[in-house]
Amino acid sequence: MNEDREVLKLVGARIRALRKERGYSQESLGEKGGFHFSYIGQIERGEKNVSLVNLAKIAESLDVNLIQLFAYVEEEFEVTETETLINELVDILRSANPVSIRLIINVTKQILLDNK
Repeated sequence: MNEDREVLKLVGARIRALRKERGYSQESLGEKGGFHFSYIGQIERGEKNVSLVNLAKIAESLDVNLIQLFAYVEEEFEVTETETLINELVDILRSANPVSIRLIINVTKQILLDNK
């Protein structure tokens, strides 16, 4: 049981560190993700066993990949330039319409095929 609590505390500390890096309060992070600020506080303190779905919402609100929530504070987590660029592209695609996305996919396939 203590091991379970330790995982919750490590993930919570990571969320807190990412939130503070971005200058968000618990309230502003909660608003971005659709949560009450007290719930964010409970997660950060390791008091709540947060669902994977809610972790995904928190990661999105923090503009990070879900996996980055598991790169604990005391560990170094290096995000490669490629991963950063892919995240930027995904952010752009999220606001595009399906026709534009299809066009982007086709152009991307052609570019990658030409570079082989």
